Amino acid sequence: MHQKRVSPHTIASCRDTFRLLLTFIKETVGLEPSALQVTDLDAPLVLRFLDALESQRGNTVRSRNIRLSALRIFFRFVALRAPESVAIATRVLAIPLKREDKHLVGYLTREEMEALLATPDRSQWVGRRDHALLLTLYNSGARVSEMTMLRRRQIGFGPSTLLHLQGKGRKDRTVPLWPQTSRVLQTWVQEVGSQEDQMVFPNARGAPLSRHGVMYLLRQVVHKAVGTCPSLRTKQVSPHVIRHNPAYLLMLYTPCMLP
Repeated sequence: MHQKRVSPHTIASCRDTFRLLLTFIKETVGLEPSALQVTDLDAPLVLRFLDALESQRGNTVRSRNIRLSALRIFFRFVALRAPESVAIATRVLAIPLKREDKHLVGYLTREEMEALLATPDRSQWVGRRDHALLLTLYNSGARVSEMTMLRRRQIGFGPSTLLHLQGKGRKDRTVPLWPQTSRVLQTWVQEVGSQEDQMVFPNARGAPLSRHGVMYLLRQVVHKAVGTCPSLRTKQVSPHVIRHNPAYLLMLYTPCMLP
């Protein structure tokens, strides 16, 4: 954090890589983390770990490559601090990133998105939160991590309501919100609390929603919305799909500008 100023998300990703690796070694080799030596972490074991991520945990190639990148960072550190382990570090660093297929990102039609937005029971606190969250996610094209950590000070209400976000790579951007989204957010903020540091979309205990919490509530909403919009049954709906929907709608409803 002090030397590279990496984000908390990067730190958490590296932490999870080693948590998974140490668990894998304990279950397959029988070595406790306290007994592990650098010499035990040779390339064949690392390759077995990476293969297990795909075959047993169902991780994608992209997730596998992220875990390998974290291990490469560690072994570059090992090579500098422990010269006697250079041979092991070199073999691990030689493991290539696996090529991944580039899949087209799905999208939802306006009717499907409206069905999702109409599903939460807004007579309940949770339903009002879920409706405001999904509408803001849909309008802003924000990442799910940006939504779960959104605070009141990042919303500027006024003649034009603006959402101030800091995304991947510390890139700041300001997103204008539709009047409907602005009205829903203003009402929700008054209910949840208008202090500057107040989390906009907390869980039932007042803590920030997790990524898994958003995925869970979205699955529940999709399951209920299928009754009114059967086409949702064939769609893989995720926060990432909703994130890309504004771009799809812009392309669909903006007239072609021909020379």
